[in-house]
Amino acid sequence: MKFQVAAGILATALFTGDNVHAFSFVPGRSSIIAVTPSNKGINNNKNGRNTRSSSLVMKDDNNAKFSFANLFTGEGAASAAATRALRSSATLEPHPSQRDHINPLNALYPPNKKSIEESAASSSTPPLPFHPAVQSGVLSNGFSYVFLPNRSPPNRFEAHLQVFSGSSDELEPQQGIAHLTEHVAYMGSRKRERLFGTGSQTNAYTDFHHTVFYAACPTVSPNTGTFGGGPQPMLPMALDALCDVMEARCDPSRIEKERQAVLSEMTMVNTIEYRVECQILSTLHRENRLAKRFPIGKESLIQKWNRDDVKTWHRTHYRPDNVLLYVVGDLDPEYVQQTIEDKFGHLTAEKQGSEIALEELKPQASDLADAVVGGTLKQRQSWHYPPVRHDFCVVEGVKDLLDDQTEFLETGDLEVVEKKNDEDDAGSNYDIHLQKPYSLDDKVEFLKEAELSPGKVIRPHIFKHELLQNFSFHLFAKRPVEPIKDMASFRRSLARRVCLAALQIRLNVGGRSDDPAFTFVEFNQLDSAREGCAVCSLDMTADPPRWREAVLKSVAEIRKLGIHGVTPGEMERYASALLTDAEQLAAQGDMISHGDQLSYLMETVANGHTFMSAEQSYVITEQALSTLTLEEVNRSAAELCSHITGLNDGELTSAGKVVAVACAPKGPESGDDSFVDEDKLCQAIRDACSIEVEPVEDVVVPHTLVTPDELEEAMKANPPSWEEGQFSDGTPNTPADRITRPFTLRRLSNGIRVGINQNPAESQRGHLRLVAPGGRDAERRLGFKSGSLAVGARAMQEGGSFGSFSREQVELFAVDHLIMVEITCTEESLVMDFVFPTTNVGNSGYGENMKLGITGTESVLQIVREILIDFNWEEDALGRSKSSYRTAHESLGKSLEGKSTEMIMDAVTSGDDRFLSIDVDTVNAVTLEDAKNAVMSQLRPKDIEISVSGDIVVGEVMEQIRQYLGTVPADTNAEYEVKDAIMEFDSVPKLAPGKHLDLELEDSDPRAVAYVAGASPNQWGFLADGTSVAQRVSEADKRASDYDKQRRAHPLFGNAALSLISEIANRRLFSTVRERKQLTYDANFSLTGFERMKGGSFLVTVTASKEKAQKALDACKETLEALRKSNPISVDNLESAKRVVLNRHEGELRTSQYWATIMSGIQEESIPLKGPLSVTDFHVVIEAMTTTDLQLALDCMGLDESELYTCIGKTVQPVGLVVDDIVKASPMAGMGRGGALMG
Repeated sequence: MKFQVAAGILATALFTGDNVHAFSFVPGRSSIIAVTPSNKGINNNKNGRNTRSSSLVMKDDNNAKFSFANLFTGEGAASAAATRALRSSATLEPHPSQRDHINPLNALYPPNKKSIEESAASSSTPPLPFHPAVQSGVLSNGFSYVFLPNRSPPNRFEAHLQVFSGSSDELEPQQGIAHLTEHVAYMGSRKRERLFGTGSQTNAYTDFHHTVFYAACPTVSPNTGTFGGGPQPMLPMALDALCDVMEARCDPSRIEKERQAVLSEMTMVNTIEYRVECQILSTLHRENRLAKRFPIGKESLIQKWNRDDVKTWHRTHYRPDNVLLYVVGDLDPEYVQQTIEDKFGHLTAEKQGSEIALEELKPQASDLADAVVGGTLKQRQSWHYPPVRHDFCVVEGVKDLLDDQTEFLETGDLEVVEKKNDEDDAGSNYDIHLQKPYSLDDKVEFLKEAELSPGKVIRPHIFKHELLQNFSFHLFAKRPVEPIKDMASFRRSLARRVCLAALQIRLNVGGRSDDPAFTFVEFNQLDSAREGCAVCSLDMTADPPRWREAVLKSVAEIRKLGIHGVTPGEMERYASALLTDAEQLAAQGDMISHGDQLSYLMETVANGHTFMSAEQSYVITEQALSTLTLEEVNRSAAELCSHITGLNDGELTSAGKVVAVACAPKGPESGDDSFVDEDKLCQAIRDACSIEVEPVEDVVVPHTLVTPDELEEAMKANPPSWEEGQFSDGTPNTPADRITRPFTLRRLSNGIRVGINQNPAESQRGHLRLVAPGGRDAERRLGFKSGSLAVGARAMQEGGSFGSFSREQVELFAVDHLIMVEITCTEESLVMDFVFPTTNVGNSGYGENMKLGITGTESVLQIVREILIDFNWEEDALGRSKSSYRTAHESLGKSLEGKSTEMIMDAVTSGDDRFLSIDVDTVNAVTLEDAKNAVMSQLRPKDIEISVSGDIVVGEVMEQIRQYLGTVPADTNAEYEVKDAIMEFDSVPKLAPGKHLDLELEDSDPRAVAYVAGASPNQWGFLADGTSVAQRVSEADKRASDYDKQRRAHPLFGNAALSLISEIANRRLFSTVRERKQLTYDANFSLTGFERMKGGSFLVTVTASKEKAQKALDACKETLEALRKSNPISVDNLESAKRVVLNRHEGELRTSQYWATIMSGIQEESIPLKGPLSVTDFHVVIEAMTTTDLQLALDCMGLDESELYTCIGKTVQPVGLVVDDIVKASPMAGMGRGGALMG
């Protein structure tokens, strides 16, 4: 029942909102014309599969303990300073790198916008409407900005400063300096420090094409904090901080700190997945700068740079004409524009140029600037793009807006265009595309290109490594980005999305046959501003012995779409889904968050699309889909797949090159089924293209899983009723006949516990969570075979057949109703999460002729009902589940982080298999009967809790739950119940005295990771011995007042204390281990967070070089010890942590998923302290916490030296290692485009 992939492919993915950590990698690619999973953070998928839309970017964070010794002053002098700067600039020389270039606002550049709007009357295809509220402009110094008023959340805003220079703009001796400068400018900003403690978040990241700094702030500062004097407007403070990075001081001490952070980061990111992405990018972009200019850069250069080097890069690129400021939030437009003028109007390119420190680099930078504007996509299409050209692979007849591609399409001869580009390059005598060898290049064997047949060119590459577990295949075609500015281009984008959705569902359903050839497959086309092109990609993984079969199957499916197109049923299904999705976004209106709006705005502007409101987009989508024809869609299908269909002899081919990359484990010799090389890969692709393919037939999909007659019969057989909600935290029972706020909590007469919350913040969307206590703990308590519940839960996810309905019918039912499902087994529960629309879905027709289907809420309740009473267990689903677990366990043994974590958890838990990965022998021993008995034993109505949150009418949903779930017989699945079973959860094993562990893992590249672990309470404050944090704190504080005793008796006390301690510990680790001692790029403190099992553990993770691993480990231990004794928690520490915890809680309350999570367990006896008070009193309890509370709570954790478990994992080079002479970026280079392997 893998609905999350099937249904998720339909979502527009206009928005992202991932939470990130210090200098981490975050998603970066998205597109309004792309079909991508809607699940934000994509990484919610535990298998790391939904990452095509993601990219790796260097990211900074503000998790440091800041110094307030050097706060800036003089805000009122901005205007005068601007006047003086402009006067002085008249006497300065022109900036050596400044050139006339297209404005980065693209369609929002006022002259361009006016021209587009004026063309409406004369154009054959009307232009798309601009968002009515968006405002943009350019200051006299060339500084561009765009502002979008937005009210969600109220009284907050975000400001992002985008500098249009990234790693692709670096000169040969500057490789990595864009990223280092970002660190220095961001972490060295004293004005950024002023935002600390105000409820603001700041961050920065570097990519191929840009560097971005941002601040998310309240509109007014809080009344309390470091500054005093009452609330202050935050926009001037935020823009001051962003302007500060434009005028970075580049202090030597800060450069040294950030140098060490970047070097540590090089070690941290150098996972095998990262190296795979390096190989893919190097091959895909061999013809341009991206293959040699990765953001992390060259270690040998980073070690040497000084203040002059960093300042030279900064002053060369941080110019007012080379940036764009985005502001989105609950602010007045005139106020925003005036503040932007006040804060940035004084900047000049001439002033920046006068401070370039290294005169010898000026001519080189000037030559590069000439080449950039002379013949790259950066100048020809969008200043957001890197300075590149591409070997585009386009079908004849496709309109392209780029001058050279238009010429190609008219002549049909790519060589003409390439010759023209070569002449441009020769004219400038500058190797802007880095096609020549250079001294700092890695050892390279140039990749060969192969002709599958005359005129059909493919660029193959094989990457093999001992740490790879599976075979992966990546087939690419690069295409120009088509700006979506009018109805014609918008219709083409919709047609592409219908095609992509149809193919992805085919691959998902077909790939989950009785014996699938591949374990994962995805086909997509996405606009990528960071690469300056649209990338059409096939990503697939398979077991190494079956790689050829998997290539044949996946390529043949794409050819089938390209040749035969989509069926009428598919056309109706996915067009309806697109309209429903657009309607949901329109319904959100101004409730779309600032971050989501800003992400969409940035991506839209970057690619030259017209920025519309969600309401406008819905109207245009309905207009376009109402007349979109099957012929148009199938024409798009042919164009999408042309690079593959054209590889067959005798078929029309796309002009350009197809790129094929395969990654496989090192080892098998020629003749083995697992062996692959370039020739074998090309032959497999050639064979796949010669397979005759037949068109697919439409599947009859049910409009409902439970008919009205069936429901009526169930109501008669098992009349349902409501009973009072019951709790164990001291809250009185809630009535069975009244709706309450903020949630309604009741029980059905069959025993099912129900919690309902109305959350209008996510319009027309809902989240249902079903929790059955048990999990892996139940395997032991109830006498089930080890691993049976976990494997069974995955088998249920992989299956999906109900009663008389086949798996394919049920999956397409979920697709039609835009439902995503994820079923997991944790250490202590079986969890099912459902994401769904709350409106009528599965509709047909448009406008007045629309025929409504049932609501998404009803659809989900029907699925839940069928899971409980009529689920069909299938051997092939069990097989896929077992294969997944085997792969996960085997991959763990080839991951430094995974293997090290497993080793220390094995020691901490005394080998308790509830907390460890499931080994291959255990997985293989699980039978279908084992899995079925274990899972169904958990699905007794009396043991189940259902939590629903979303944009719903509570009374209506309560009645639907009563009908669909209240009619489930109380004795359902009673035959699976284990008699005389132990019902109380076991505790976490009590830790023995601590010890140190060392681990070595063979790897060609040096890496290290260190851990510190120890005992801790569970999420609600219970320790393994049954005592609680509240109890121990009260016993230890002999001088506690009656008020203190009353506070500590609150059920949420232990939970609140641990949340604050975790936040403070993370800040301390960052400031000590990274900032002060410069031993790591990042260190992280986390708690296991069990709710039902008593006890738990904490884990500190720190990455470092092999040489510094022991020092980093010691520094982490020292930090934890200081927290308890020499440097206890201060009032400032506590107040700052409170702001972070409360702001995070407030932000998450806007999501239905969070509401469903916090409601789960409220009525569950096995979590005695979790009740309604845990939600309603959250703010009060957090605000009331004191430093004494936290200091005493720290004593409940195993932080003594004798109690600590430590581990250092290091890589060692394999004996006889021979480095392959392959195209290889620097070992830590690469910014993942995303793909099957990225998680």
